[in-house]
This record gives sequence, C-alpha cells and structure tokens, in this order.
Amino acid sequence: MSPLLIGELAPDQPIFEPSKNKRLVEDFRELRATVEKMGLLNPNHTFFILHLCHILLLDVAAWLTIWYFGSSIVPFLFSAVLLGTVQAQAGWLQHDFGHLSVFSTSKWNHWVHKFVIGHLKGAPASWWNHLHFQHHAKPNCFRKDPDINMHPLLFALGKILSVELGVKKKKFMPYNHQHKYFFIIGPPALLPLYFQWYIFYFVVQRKQWVDLAWMLTFYVRFFLTYLPLLEMKGILGLFLLVRFIESNWFVWVTQMNHIPMHIDYDKNVDWFSTQLQATCNVHHSLFNDWFSGHLNFQIEHHLFPTMPRHNYWKVAPLVKSLCAKHGIEYQCKPLLTAFADIVHSLKDSGELWLDAYLHK
Repeated sequence: MSPLLIGELAPDQPIFEPSKNKRLVEDFRELRATVEKMGLLNPNHTFFILHLCHILLLDVAAWLTIWYFGSSIVPFLFSAVLLGTVQAQAGWLQHDFGHLSVFSTSKWNHWVHKFVIGHLKGAPASWWNHLHFQHHAKPNCFRKDPDINMHPLLFALGKILSVELGVKKKKFMPYNHQHKYFFIIGPPALLPLYFQWYIFYFVVQRKQWVDLAWMLTFYVRFFLTYLPLLEMKGILGLFLLVRFIESNWFVWVTQMNHIPMHIDYDKNVDWFSTQLQATCNVHHSLFNDWFSGHLNFQIEHHLFPTMPRHNYWKVAPLVKSLCAKHGIEYQCKPLLTAFADIVHSLKDSGELWLDAYLHK
C-alpha cells in the first residue's frame, strides 16, 4: 500500500471521519467477525457444480429441441426461451466467480470466470470487473457508480438529482414520460442494442486479447452448432431473440434493488449506511432465489460481496438485527412489487424534474 501513502495524521487530528457512524462501523466489524466464525464465507462447491450442470443441460436441450422437432415456430420459440434462460443463469453464475466467492484462490475464480462469461455468454471478464467493482464501492453514487450512468442522458434518477436537473433547466429527454419509454429503451434494448457492440469495443480498445479469444469461442460454437439446423437468417433471428429475452430478465432483476432506492452524490458515509441506502431485498423463495441468482438478497450481497450466495439467507437475520439497533430501514418486498417500484420511482422522479423545470 506504500504507493498510496499520502502522509501521516498530525497528533491533534481526529482518526475517525465525522461523516461516518463510529458505533455502526464497530458493530459491523463485529458482525463481519461473527460471519467468518460461522463459516458463512466458505462455499459449497456442490451447489455451484449443480448450477453449472443445469445451465449446460438447458443449453443442450435447446439444441435438441430444434434438432428433433424442426425449426417451425413453436420449437424455435421454445428453444429461444431455453437459451435465454441459459444466458440469464450463466450471468448469475459468472457473477459468483467474478466476486471470488466460489474458490479459495483468486486465480481459480478468475479463470473459471473467463470461461463462464466468455465461453457461455460471449462477454469479457475484464469489462464486467471494470464496471461492477465500481458499482459495489459506491452504489447509486452519481459519477462513481457506472450503473447509473444513464442519468441524465436517458433518465432522471433519484429525487435529489432529478430536482437538480430541473432547476438547471436541463432536458436531454422528456423525463416526465420516462416511466413509459423505459419499456422501450430499457429492458428490451440494453443488451441487444448497447452491450452487444460495446463489449467488442471495450476489449479491442483496452487490448484484452485473452478475453476476446474467450468471447469468440462462444460465437463460433453458437453458429457452428445451429448452422446445420437453421439458415443464416434463422441463426441471427434466434441469437437476437435470445439476447432480447436475456436483456429483459437482466434489467428487471438488477434494477429492482437499486433504482427505487436513494440516489445522490457521494456523501462519504460509512460502508454499512452506503450499502443499505442504495439496496433493498426481495422475498426469499425457491423461485425468487433461482430467478434472480440470489440477488433478491441484494443487501447481504452488498455488505459481504465475497460471500457465497447460498449463505445469504443465513446472515440476513443478523443484518436485520443490526439495522434495527441503529434505526436503519431494511427493505424487503414481493418480486412483482419490486418490479413495479422501478416504474413508480421513474414516474416520481420524472414529475419532480418537470415541477422543478417549470417552476423553480
């Protein structure tokens, strides 16, 4: 850490930042120690092997569907749904390896991460790491969390930032209608129209040739396996439909925990407060856990980023207790309510922007 050393504090200077809750920091350190003693940071390798196997089986089932039943509309669409499920579930699995929560050594996590995100999904690990680590460090902090970079070009996010836009008379989009056009440029378009080309630009611009090689194995495999079954037009149609399904799945799940929450500039508060004000949970169930890759436990995931996801439900009661002790809201809601809250929050912030734009 010596290259990062700026200097030593003078004896008369406080050793704790006044913007941070000292007692809460100490209590969270105790909770972290308890989590380690309980073994909640230790992965169950069988869980992740079974998850990978179910992804591979769905991938094979998609190909067999068209091979056996032909390329008429019903088997074609059914195969697309299976492949969309493969992509979504592989996305959650690569997330596990990217967070170093599967193996005890970083090296193995990184290598398998490249396989899952590169070969199974066609995306670069370096791109994901670059964006996702920033998101976890400062979630929902404008100019520090890349996941909210759609503000203000496409959306007005959060009450504070939306009013600020309105007061400054800035209008890049008709934000008062953003809860409507979200359904057009949000879930359906993010992956097929943006991520799909940007990931190639990223790896070439940054010369990530290993990641590019892994990515190309996905596209070569996809086209070679489906070329004997479909014409080129059919392959391209299937690929775009799969990306469309995956995009909708990905956006609704990843945004339900963050967009409705507090969004502002970084206020340099403590770790626990930073994560809790920017995240919320969705009810625990077998379907919700599978559908969201356990990101329905977003609070626990953000507090303990390297914790294997199968242990989130075990630490949740301890996190709730700490929240209650310090008067911090612990939000948990049904899945459909979480989806609806994305739209409601966009509508609210759009109305706040319009009011400030017209009257302030």
